[in-house]
Amino acid sequence: MIIISRLFWAIIPLLAVTATGCVMIDPPRAARIEDYMVHSSLEKEDKVASGVPAQADLIDETMMNERPLTLATCVRIALDKNPARRAAQEGVAAARESVGMAKAPYYPKVGLDAAYRRWETHAFLPEGLSGMGKSYVIGPTDDWSSGLSASYLLFDSGRRAAQLRAALSSQGLAEEEEVSIRQDIAMAVHQAFYSLISTTEAQVVAGQNRTRAEDHLRLTKERWEAGAVPKADVIRAQVEVADAKLQLVRSDSAISLARGSLNTAMGLPVEIKVALDVENKKMDSPDKIDVTGALNQAVERRPELKAALHRIEASCNSINVAKSAFGPTITANAGYGYRDSEFLPEDKDWSAGVGIALPLFEGFKRSHDVSRAKHELAKAEAEIRHLVLKVREEVWIAQTKLKEAHEATQASEAVVRDARESMRMTRERYEAGAATATDLLDAQTTLARAEYVLVEARWSYFSARAALDRAMGTILDNAN
Repeated sequence: MIIISRLFWAIIPLLAVTATGCVMIDPPRAARIEDYMVHSSLEKEDKVASGVPAQADLIDETMMNERPLTLATCVRIALDKNPARRAAQEGVAAARESVGMAKAPYYPKVGLDAAYRRWETHAFLPEGLSGMGKSYVIGPTDDWSSGLSASYLLFDSGRRAAQLRAALSSQGLAEEEEVSIRQDIAMAVHQAFYSLISTTEAQVVAGQNRTRAEDHLRLTKERWEAGAVPKADVIRAQVEVADAKLQLVRSDSAISLARGSLNTAMGLPVEIKVALDVENKKMDSPDKIDVTGALNQAVERRPELKAALHRIEASCNSINVAKSAFGPTITANAGYGYRDSEFLPEDKDWSAGVGIALPLFEGFKRSHDVSRAKHELAKAEAEIRHLVLKVREEVWIAQTKLKEAHEATQASEAVVRDARESMRMTRERYEAGAATATDLLDAQTTLARAEYVLVEARWSYFSARAALDRAMGTILDNAN
């Protein structure tokens, strides 16, 4: 009894302090977008000087420039730095906690209770009973109580088991969605990486074209000064030089945009300058790819399809949860404590028993819950059938585009060879006076266009190869 009383007096001050703290606690500071920005080392000194504390996510730009980054390195950086990956991981962690919550009903509930109340009530007793006369009022009196209570759910018609299985399915769903996000991040890095390389090589082509244009301008000026060609040839050559310089300006802008896209895909600030290690990759013929095997592999490995299967499992368990509402629940309850009108209660107050509850009518709510769950299951099954078709279509499209890019690259290589030979022959004929400036500059334009097309076709092939790997669910196989 003394122990229970002391527990009571230990709880009351704690509740008072908690209530006071809840009333007097300062409101949370409003979130600011500055708290979630990732800064490069270029901004680090300014942030520290202005009193902003250093953040753990500051990127050391000097470290990033120590050596060129390969594609695999960029993918690893993205999987580590991209906030979308972190958000997916937190989603998986939250799903695991939901599983723990679903397991809670398998444990007993234990609580410590303490209360005080002062009450007065009317007693409906026969007249003259216990010498009460005409007084039918009991109280006012004090009511002090404290004790320990426990309850355990013995049977719930399968509700706990169905909820736990549904939580496990939700966890599996979150895990597969995290894999899907990782593959999306890797795909974005592949595309941005190849785009940056393509624009860099296009800049080289633009530089070569400007050099040729300047050389042709020099040649036309020499022939004009010798009186062999009209002034119009010099002006036309000057226009070609200006256009070549404009292409260089555009290529510089394209490189800046592509670098920003790659940095964003890696989860880094756009302004960081990274150097890339251009690997000498071999272009394999798409004819070696087994299309049927690729389609089947995609169905087996795509995380989106695995996630859809977990949705179907969750829907099936939702039906079981809804059906469990038609069955009874059996609960065991026990309590032990003290209760009295005195400040230190001395009268024992205990109870133990088993209760059963069976709902009879709730406005057809339970029937509607079961019907809704069945419709959601049918919806999930229809969606996965549609998703299978979409996945197979993605593989088919990716394989077709890969074949197109491979053939375009081979054709472009032949066009470049012919255009270079044409450029050489036209220049010799122009120097000999057998060709016009228009012929010379047209050959130059044709060669520049062919070189641009070759650069685009080559790196489009590798981008299409990455798209095929993503469609098959294998893009991360060589990430580590």
